[in-house]
Amino acid sequence: MIAKAPTPMHRSDRRQSLIARLARDRRGIAAIEFGFIASFLAFAGLNVADLAIYERDRLQVENAATMGAQAAFAACPLDAVPATNNCPTMNTAVTTSVHSTGLGNAVSLAAGYPSEGMYCVNSAGVLVYISDVYNRPNDCNSVGTPSNVPSDYILVRVNYTYTPLFGFSPTNILGTTITRTSWVRMG
Repeated sequence: MIAKAPTPMHRSDRRQSLIARLARDRRGIAAIEFGFIASFLAFAGLNVADLAIYERDRLQVENAATMGAQAAFAACPLDAVPATNNCPTMNTAVTTSVHSTGLGNAVSLAAGYPSEGMYCVNSAGVLVYISDVYNRPNDCNSVGTPSNVPSDYILVRVNYTYTPLFGFSPTNILGTTITRTSWVRMG
């Protein structure tokens, strides 16, 4: 028998052979899988951290509004109602209290606040604005509860702009401006 000379491999045959060998080779698969999983876990961890920071800041803003309302009540005696006119220290006390949280001066008092007005509780138990403090009605008949007497309330509204940790954050859906309002009954 005469031996045949081996036929030279064509380039396409070599490529298919290389692809077949690589398809069978399983070395490094675990490292690739680990890379994908670690990337996903890091992304999820950053999102959880961003949400936690957002929630902490939201609570600080809520606390700032509450402290501002309490400062208005503490700074103004009940005989000084309406406080927005008869209590000259109220605005300073409210502003100082609003800035006393962990967020400091990043929390700001909203324009037009603190505000004051006459409110009544309607038949559904909701506090409803009735009039300004200078036109106080005798009862709450306009909201369906004539036996109730209108009360003077001070509202404190504060704003804070949250900056997410990175661009693909779920906090972008929640909004970057956090606004909270707190009320205090003056009389």
